[in-house]
Amino acid sequence: MTTAATTTRPSTAVPFRFFDAHVVRTRALGPSMSRITFSGTGLGDFAAGGRDQRFKLFLPHPGQPAPVVPVEDGDGWFASWRKMDPAVRGIMRSYTVREQRREPDEIDVDFALHHDGGPAARWAARAESGDRVTLLGPVVEDNGGVDFRPPSGTDWVLISGDETALPAVAGILDWLPAGTPAKVWIEVQHAEDMQELHTEADAEITWLVRDGATPGSPRSALLLDDVRATQLPSGTPYAWIAGEAGTVKEMRRHLVRERGFERKAVTFTGYWRLGTCEEQLVEEAVSGTGPKSDD
Repeated sequence: MTTAATTTRPSTAVPFRFFDAHVVRTRALGPSMSRITFSGTGLGDFAAGGRDQRFKLFLPHPGQPAPVVPVEDGDGWFASWRKMDPAVRGIMRSYTVREQRREPDEIDVDFALHHDGGPAARWAARAESGDRVTLLGPVVEDNGGVDFRPPSGTDWVLISGDETALPAVAGILDWLPAGTPAKVWIEVQHAEDMQELHTEADAEITWLVRDGATPGSPRSALLLDDVRATQLPSGTPYAWIAGEAGTVKEMRRHLVRERGFERKAVTFTGYWRLGTCEEQLVEEAVSGTGPKSDD
């Protein structure tokens, strides 16, 4: 059984559950990104762990007042969602909590507006106050949706991502302890997409502008080329890399094979892949049919 999200579901023993929310305001951050602020009566139980905290966002199809999602909050939600009619079930995407506030309970989410021009980007471009969504998010701060976890003994961190990873990069930089040495690369489409990022870490941030090149294409090898050309600090590193899946794979291969990083010291996530929607990526992950790393 499925239902349009109309009320906040009771908390359960699982660390994630559904939250009904609505848009309260939007703000352009540049030509390629928009910040949308959500609120909802149950968001007081949403417990973001900071850093690169991810969650699932469900959007309605055109003509629906709210996204249709499974009743289950537990481990069976995805199987139930997958069995639903794709033309009816909520459009699912993964996003990062850019910032969470209390009194009132609000969550900021930054949306990249281009790439494949898919339904989430189209929704974000026309989002208005009152538009309803559903979040599948954490109810405990230490949860599996946080990937940035430098092990003890780390001397410095390397962070790399495109604009889809920019919200996570910003959250990581804001979380890093004061004085932490960090080398950071961020690729964006336009110079106007660059943002002022807060951090108390000793961070050297390099912005790279594609200036019209298709993200993830051979013309968009800015990240890898710049990292390859940079002398990295000595000491024990920890790397976090995210963005287009092909670019992320190449960056990981470079760090492990050419720079000598320990595999376990590289956290890597393909937030998207050229020509592939998130439903396909999730299906591949669940079925085990996705591409395997050769490292």
